[in-house]
Amino acid sequence: MLVDKKEKLCRKYGQKLLMSERCENKCALDRRRTRPGVHGHKPKAISDYGRLLIEKQKLRYFYLLKNKQLKNLIDKCKKMKEPLPSALIKILESKIDNVVWRLGYVKSKFQARQLVSHGHFLVNGKRVKTSNYFLKPGDVIEIREKSKNLEIFKDLPKRLKGYIPPKWLKIDLDTLKGEFLRYPELEEVALPFDINLAIQFFSRY
Repeated sequence: MLVDKKEKLCRKYGQKLLMSERCENKCALDRRRTRPGVHGHKPKAISDYGRLLIEKQKLRYFYLLKNKQLKNLIDKCKKMKEPLPSALIKILESKIDNVVWRLGYVKSKFQARQLVSHGHFLVNGKRVKTSNYFLKPGDVIEIREKSKNLEIFKDLPKRLKGYIPPKWLKIDLDTLKGEFLRYPELEEVALPFDINLAIQFFSRY
């Protein structure tokens, strides 16, 4: 997915989805608040179904998931004993590319997914090459030794200086090892979408 395509998604949904490196500070949404296309400046009536679809799409893009992957995760969470939104966020926030991004190793989720899929990270000493890997409390994540000389990691100590990861994560600035301490609570995570509406979309089927 090209950078300009990612930024069009932010404009389309009127929300920063933090998919690209420049989205946080130089997002196209900051320059143009209208939707992409020649009719983007015109108000658009949204049906109840359309509103559910929009929130579902925001969730999907924010966590870099395909529709089937998201549906399977929701079905899995339905079997848990806690409220569905809380259970879903706990799983999504433990997704390895999301954790890599939250720990500050990279500047965007899309970048995190690429580096994980190329095998540049280890979990508990073992190489992981899929972004659909979910961490558990106590898991330790680190950059593979052979990957530490990559250009993208050369200024990492400087970038991490002063960076404070979320409360459910920890990173050692000396060893650059990160740890997934616990699953976050729903209210701890700032979400650019309405998770209840997103879940409602799948309840229609």
